[in-house]
Amino acid sequence: MSEADRCSDEKYMRIALQEAGAALDHGDVPVGAIIVRGGVVIARAHNQREQLKDPTAHAEMVALTQAAAALEAWRLTGCTLYVTVEPCVMCAGALVLARVSRLVYGADDPKAGACASLYRIPSDPRLNHSIETVSGVLAEESAGLLRKFFRARR
Repeated sequence: MSEADRCSDEKYMRIALQEAGAALDHGDVPVGAIIVRGGVVIARAHNQREQLKDPTAHAEMVALTQAAAALEAWRLTGCTLYVTVEPCVMCAGALVLARVSRLVYGADDPKAGACASLYRIPSDPRLNHSIETVSGVLAEESAGLLRKFFRARR
């Protein structure tokens, strides 16, 4: 990965981290996601499960819905999803189904991660689409938000 790519990924991950902070305002696990296409942010979201009382209202899922609406298409080819934490099985599957081209995430999720930790859904050769995946971008900042949230809950 080039230095320019790393800087660009960090720039967009900082926006996702801002979204993660917004989840704290309504008691949700601080996960934030954005979707970028052609250098333009077309979707911004954070976890809203508590706020919406919806188990599918993960940051990634909300961002996918917003991006599809912005593009007026369900195929999100050419899009990069930035998310602060490794996507779960539901979200990783949705990314594949939406044909997202690239995934960049921060912290690994050893208990539910479906991109490297427990499963490798975005790169599973049995599926009809694979996603270029980059992990560990601003991982410490992302993990720090999660630690702070769960420490306060205990």
